[in-house]
Amino acid sequence: MSWEGWIIFAVFWVVFVTTPGPNAVNCIQNGMTHGLRRALWGVLGILTQATLFLLLSAAGVTALLAQAPEAFFWGKLIGAAFLVFLGVRGWLNAAKPVKPRHVSAHSIYGRAFLIATINIKSVAGYFAAFTQFVQPDIPVWSQMWVIMPTALVITTLSYTGFTAIGAGLGRAAIGAVLNVWVRRVMALCFIVYGVLLGSASTPGRA
Repeated sequence: MSWEGWIIFAVFWVVFVTTPGPNAVNCIQNGMTHGLRRALWGVLGILTQATLFLLLSAAGVTALLAQAPEAFFWGKLIGAAFLVFLGVRGWLNAAKPVKPRHVSAHSIYGRAFLIATINIKSVAGYFAAFTQFVQPDIPVWSQMWVIMPTALVITTLSYTGFTAIGAGLGRAAIGAVLNVWVRRVMALCFIVYGVLLGSASTPGRA
């Protein structure tokens, strides 16, 4: 990958991971609920998914998925239902007082990994990255030495930032009414993302 190509890829990835989506909303919620240090397990879950998707994309699985509309159709419906479920549950619980409770790091990690995996934005983004930025005349695995560190560092900085925003909101002395509406907005985002996921077309197709 040339220097110019790397810059273009880096800018693409910055836009890709900083555009608010289900991952960002989950990071903000984790920060508000669990505090920065514990919520970083969620960032680790996203990074695990990112590493997996990068490797699968390099192996051609993402492109193959784009050519399997039936599998994509059922996958996106399951993902959409899960996001809508999270949103409805979050909306119903928004007015309830937040009670301190222990949530395992494994649970925070697993939820973040699952949300990242079913996110249609992930499939579309990785498909775009590997169709636009990987040079076909150069072995793909040799290009991964540049692509993976760049993508993972940018991903880490972005979602750590979203988590820090959530932790800041959690520490802020906001009123009870505002707290309820912040939580409802986060819940509504999950519902909207779920609806958008359910109506999305297969990446690479009209």
